[in-house]
Amino acid sequence: MPLTRSFNETIRERAARDPAFRAALFSEAVQALLAGDVDTAKAALRAYINATIGFTKLAAATGTPVKSLMRMFGPGGNPTAANLSDVIRVLQKKTGVHLKVRATASAA
Repeated sequence: MPLTRSFNETIRERAARDPAFRAALFSEAVQALLAGDVDTAKAALRAYINATIGFTKLAAATGTPVKSLMRMFGPGGNPTAANLSDVIRVLQKKTGVHLKVRATASAA
């Protein structure tokens, strides 16, 4: 059975109508990044960017060219810590989803 809707369209519509979904998508992306799963983090951030402000607005807010941002979050992309920090800062400001980091002690 063929799909009738694209994945990106489905994610974009859900993110537009469901603030909890939007927050969870962003949170999961950053958690994957902190866990060292960079490929998953980049894919989730790309989905979040596409579902919220888009790469054009992100480029304007960060001062980074659109093509560079798209390449950074693509499968072979390698964003620097400074670029990731800047993108996360802008996404928090523009989407209204603010992340908080909490330290926990692991079981030894």
